[in-house]
Amino acid sequence: MKLQFAAAMIALAVAGSSFAQPPAGGPAPSPEMQAARQAMTEACAADMKTLCGDKTGREQMMCMMRDNADKASQPCKDAMAKMMAARRAAGGQ
Repeated sequence: MKLQFAAAMIALAVAGSSFAQPPAGGPAPSPEMQAARQAMTEACAADMKTLCGDKTGREQMMCMMRDNADKASQPCKDAMAKMMAARRAAGGQ
């Protein structure tokens, strides 16, 4: 299960930063995706500070998803899973 979760987080990381803005002129994230990102930001804030506090921005997110996903709190893991589901529902946005 941990391996599946880590693989899913890596796939999300490869798809781009979860906090990246759409390219200029590109489609804006759906309201569902925006809500999922916000929920993840809130649910994972303490984990990111504790586990990856020496990093910022994309580097901090990659540290969380790639190196510490298995150490994240359950609410953070749940929020990451919901964000991935929203991404899939939006067609990989």
